[in-house]
Amino acid sequence: MTHQLTRRILLATTGAFALLAAGLPMPNAMAQDKPTIRMSTPASESDQRSVALASIFAPAISEFATYQPHYNASLIAQGAELEAISAGDLEMSIASAQELANFFPEFSLFATGYVHQSAAHQVKVFNDPLMDPFKQKVEDELGVKLLTVMYLGKRHVNLRFTRAEKNVMTPADLAGVNLRMPGSDAWQFLGRSLGANPTPMAFTEIYTALQTGSVDGQDNPLPSVVDAKFYEVTKQISLTAHLVDLNYIAFSKAVWDKLTPEQQASLQKAADDAAEAGRKGQLKKEGELVAFLKEQRLEVYEPDLNAFRTHVQAQYIGSEFAKAWPDGALEKINALGN
Repeated sequence: MTHQLTRRILLATTGAFALLAAGLPMPNAMAQDKPTIRMSTPASESDQRSVALASIFAPAISEFATYQPHYNASLIAQGAELEAISAGDLEMSIASAQELANFFPEFSLFATGYVHQSAAHQVKVFNDPLMDPFKQKVEDELGVKLLTVMYLGKRHVNLRFTRAEKNVMTPADLAGVNLRMPGSDAWQFLGRSLGANPTPMAFTEIYTALQTGSVDGQDNPLPSVVDAKFYEVTKQISLTAHLVDLNYIAFSKAVWDKLTPEQQASLQKAADDAAEAGRKGQLKKEGELVAFLKEQRLEVYEPDLNAFRTHVQAQYIGSEFAKAWPDGALEKINALGN
């Protein structure tokens, strides 16, 4: 993996020299006195994370940097943001543990079903010393600084079928269901551990795929289901809560290092404050959305969570993913939730 990453960076560096030789401007915004912090995300402008960053992070850093968000993967394709930051073509993104696991397999620990117990538990884990070697490795080998953790929400199974057609109470009920999941190995494994047939697909393609029946369903937190209007093309949600999902605010280490200590402190606080606001907004929104979705005539119900939890965790024990986890890390995470 390190060899592959080094090769990617060398290729990107070669491309950068080519731009200089041609007399073209470099994409790195630090060439300006007041840098432009371009943030690329597949999320929409109304997503709680997007709102928090625009309303809190942006004004907090405005004295020394300009925040420039790009939504709906309009700047960088979903899944390519971390490489873009590493190559100097992007300053900031909202990265998942699953994406990081493509570079560093040990990050699959934070994408494991039923590991994080709540939004508060996520914050405790991120700020605990157990995370230090994870963060340092991302900085050293990818040139990406993980500033803070953002709560994305509890992911649930959302299907085109009515309960009369498919009543999802246990993992066995998902057999044969083509469930859209992001394309990384970590995401695909989670889909299989749920009992489904995971289908890789970009977030921006989900609505049409559900509408046409190219997939049978998708899994996302309730705010994402509403924000992307998946309720228009689905009929039920089984509240599996199989992943208390998170994102990290990923920031260019090269850009960070060019800031003054005072600017770094301000930017870090801005990220933490935005994450906290987004977390509160997401939790509040989740609490309100079950009623809304039922008003949209979706069947929303809770399955046998013990059956799901037992089955999912059993899939990970002894898996290739678990082999990459540092010794004792899972036990430390579990202890932080007690």
